[in-house]
Amino acid sequence: MRPDLLNPLFAEVTALKGVGAALAKPLEKLGLARVIDVAFHLPSGWIDRLPRDELDIADAGRVIAITLTPTDYRISRGRGPTRVHAVDARGNSVSIVFFGGNAGWAKKLLPLGEARRVSGKLETYGDELQIVHPDQVLPLEEAGEVAAREAVYPLSEGMTSKRLAQLAAQAIERAPDLPEWIEPSVRAKHGWPSWRAALAAIHADPADEKARARLAYDEMFANQLALLLVRGAARAKRGRPLTGDGRLRDALVLPYAPTGAQARTIGEIEGDMAQTRPMLRLLQGDVGSGKTLVAIMALLIAVEGGAQGALLAPTEILARQHFETLSRTLSGLDIRVAILTGRDKGRAREATLMGLAAGEIDILIGTHAIFQQGVSYRDLGLIVVDEQHRFGVAQRMMLQAKAERPPHLLVMTATPIPRTLTLAQYGEMDVSRLDEMPPGRQPIETRVMSDERLGEVVDALGRHMDSGGQAYWVCPLVEESEKTDLAAAEGRAAALRARFGDKVGLVHGRMKGPDKDAVMADFAGGRTSVLVATTVIEVGVDVPNATLIVIEAADRFGLAQLHQLRGRVGRGGGRSVCLLLRGSQLSETSRARLALMRETNDGFRIAEEDLRLRGAGELLGTRQSGDAQFRLATPEAMVELLPAANGDARLLIDRDGGLHGDRGQAARIALYLFERDGAVNLLRSG
Repeated sequence: MRPDLLNPLFAEVTALKGVGAALAKPLEKLGLARVIDVAFHLPSGWIDRLPRDELDIADAGRVIAITLTPTDYRISRGRGPTRVHAVDARGNSVSIVFFGGNAGWAKKLLPLGEARRVSGKLETYGDELQIVHPDQVLPLEEAGEVAAREAVYPLSEGMTSKRLAQLAAQAIERAPDLPEWIEPSVRAKHGWPSWRAALAAIHADPADEKARARLAYDEMFANQLALLLVRGAARAKRGRPLTGDGRLRDALVLPYAPTGAQARTIGEIEGDMAQTRPMLRLLQGDVGSGKTLVAIMALLIAVEGGAQGALLAPTEILARQHFETLSRTLSGLDIRVAILTGRDKGRAREATLMGLAAGEIDILIGTHAIFQQGVSYRDLGLIVVDEQHRFGVAQRMMLQAKAERPPHLLVMTATPIPRTLTLAQYGEMDVSRLDEMPPGRQPIETRVMSDERLGEVVDALGRHMDSGGQAYWVCPLVEESEKTDLAAAEGRAAALRARFGDKVGLVHGRMKGPDKDAVMADFAGGRTSVLVATTVIEVGVDVPNATLIVIEAADRFGLAQLHQLRGRVGRGGGRSVCLLLRGSQLSETSRARLALMRETNDGFRIAEEDLRLRGAGELLGTRQSGDAQFRLATPEAMVELLPAANGDARLLIDRDGGLHGDRGQAARIALYLFERDGAVNLLRSG
């Protein structure tokens, strides 16, 4: 259970003074449902106010705090601006401008002849100086409340930075002094304050780098400790050694000899599965690097060893593609493969469940349905999880609970992850990388074109279709809304159908499963030549004849997503092309992204560069980090501090007795504070 001293922080946000139903709504939009959410909602920047005794045009463009005396009002008709003319102590004049037509409010705020301390951005308007909508206007007796530095917070409609700062101050008041969990020499080396002092400091002064680093380190330390505890618990359990005799693998007819990277990885997996200690291995492989073959070999080892295997995919489309691939690859072998998804009902589902429980099914492929209540295995020995970034630590543990003895676990991702972030997300796992491409895989030629040449691109698409080729057309990410993406896709599909007729298919996330599968099947079977898709759909269908992909508004995407989309082509032996259509106004970051996409097909290099270019952006793209969400630690902080946090967590376990002892008890509190306790079922016994 959570320690009692943390309860004030985990109370609902309405426990804060002044937060009722009305204010709770904008807080909810920001994800701030509890007091601790407010405390951890750190400022994203700050405003520096320059205290000034007199006006100076050299300060134009900067925020100043100055004493001014109103001398005159100039009120426009209708909803025009209200201008309050004022002077400083030396008689220099400035206009204080308010838009919106509420002259009465401006007069009340700035009565004629009464000095006020005014804070705002000084600007020039013609030959005059002006301050538009000052952020603070205070009587002189209250002027001490004008802060030289004001925090700026991420906001939602109905919320201001000033109000958030007030709520954060209340949240910090409720925060207890906590025992120290950082190793003393680490804290001394960096000169970090205590946890509570750092929290107070960062809200008071968002530029305080030591406070920000301390909080980021705390979150990383809790994350690394949780992963190490999970690893330790898994290693301590006795699993089932699975040693294959090779009879199935030797009978397998492969289209090519495994690459060196595949052979190395298969050897690592074979060694892991032969141990009584359950395998915990992450397989990273770029698009097209041959992860599926490695997964097949692992599953065959399990079956040869007398156990069952399960392959979990995040979507129905990917599950069915895996089923077709395995069924085709394993045809002719004495092995039974089945599929189970949420769409399977009635007798077919019952037959699969009965066959699974009786041990008549060797390999089961499916979505989350394969681990739902009521699904039982006779002898589950290996779980393979595809597209692992969709799942988190807690889900990995849930999957393993389906077997009597802890099964071996192989998780795969086609999203190359920077080495630093691999440690953050998969610190409890051994890692294998497929860094070679199978023979015959040609690099995808990538071109960047202005969207002003859209007509030329459509003409080129027509020539591509005339020559028997197929193509994907990915529609722009308009905003974080499937509805707007869908509108863009429907519009593009309609425009292409006007030119090419029923050779154009459309697939998006709102379609029902059978309809979606039908469109995919038409494209895979060559009945349609162009597949228009939104970005929310996992276009995982393998179509070797699709050798062209057009990505609209490519400058709006991150590198990782562009690389994943590009990987939809290049799956046959022929030359493939990726056309990135860009807008006319490009930021430097967008230019750098597109240039790198043109330069390289190496997903691991792209991942490292993506981390550098995005800075404090999302960790692994749109919500790709499972349940290891980081609120305080930015990618930059991870690169700098994560190795130290990992070393500190290892020191606690290896030297300082784990969760026993004074530092261990403090670290236990940190796990609850940063909500890493959900992934550590062994806390009660630790």
